[in-house]
Amino acid sequence: MSTNLYTFASPTLSGIQKFRFSSARAPGMQAIIYIIDKSSYEVKREDEDQVITSIEELEEELPPNAPRFVILSYPYKTRDGRSVSPLVMLYWKPATCGQQSKMLYAGALELFRDKAGVSKLVSIEDEEELGSIQDLIQ
Repeated sequence: MSTNLYTFASPTLSGIQKFRFSSARAPGMQAIIYIIDKSSYEVKREDEDQVITSIEELEEELPPNAPRFVILSYPYKTRDGRSVSPLVMLYWKPATCGQQSKMLYAGALELFRDKAGVSKLVSIEDEEELGSIQDLIQ
């Protein structure tokens, strides 16, 4: 699939920018889930009003049988004591999702990463990996 198939509405792009700036000042984790509309190939927020604030909530919101893109701001202290809050893209691709869905999201992966301007990409296939998210993003 060519990346020119995928579209991003202006509200989606401005929402990503707004999240980048607001999450950098947030004291705790924040995440937003994005989906691809299969009929229009538009990448958009799954829930326009929802900002996820815990790993447990993120685990509950990710579907067990469908891929998703997640933009995550996860503040933590480095080993030398510095506070950092990287903006990371999680590519949720559970083993139980169908091949067609995997291909749909894989085709948009680098385009979405570029549009989101994230510092790191982490692929996650099961909920247990979310528990060690700090290790994965370092």
